[in-house]
Amino acid sequence: MRDYSQQVLSGEGSNDYARYMRTDALLALQRHPEEVLHRDELLFQIVHQSTELWLKLACSELREATADIQRGELDSATALLARASLAVELVTDQLEMMRYLSPWDFQTIRTVLGHGSGADSPGWLSVRRDSRALGQAFAALVAKRGIDLAETYRAERKGEIYRLAEAMIEWDERVSLWRVRHYKVTTRIIGHQVSGTQGTPVEMLTKLIAHKFFPELWEVRTHLTDTGPMAEPQGEPMQTSSP
Repeated sequence: MRDYSQQVLSGEGSNDYARYMRTDALLALQRHPEEVLHRDELLFQIVHQSTELWLKLACSELREATADIQRGELDSATALLARASLAVELVTDQLEMMRYLSPWDFQTIRTVLGHGSGADSPGWLSVRRDSRALGQAFAALVAKRGIDLAETYRAERKGEIYRLAEAMIEWDERVSLWRVRHYKVTTRIIGHQVSGTQGTPVEMLTKLIAHKFFPELWEVRTHLTDTGPMAEPQGEPMQTSSP
């Protein structure tokens, strides 16, 4: 009978779980108790560190989806984008933990952050870079196949281009929703009309909320509204009832 108590993997750790998951290294990445100025530093670090891990996964899926689009494997790209979007949703949900960080207590934590800022997050920098690459791959596909996006949306039978476009919209929207939640959490903790750790005004975050990675997919919605059954005929102003 096989002895499952014996370790079969090489590496550091007292058992195979620790060796494969590298838990010794992972759990040592937070500040040590003797370094901590405030107990909520652990909360602050874990929220941000786990964000980086989820974004590492999301961007890996994004890059593979981009390669799939370039190969014409669109349904595979759509499935990968769904996984990436779920990762960002989980990142957004965990911001709820920051509700338990007192605004005054954060001022103590802030003294040990140096000039550290979310603007330097490798995960979010990858999101921006990989999203642009995804958009470029999609635009090249549309141009190569001569696709009319409006007609793709009007079509009664929704095909692979439609499914891919909607998966891209989902990704774009999930990132924007994170930005909204991040802005609200930030202002809840440090307030309005103040600056972050790198001197950037908090209000600058509001400009990012409106950013769109795939503007052509948002613009097609405006076009559909302007040309739909309820669209106002050109040259005939819409009538309104008297007050």
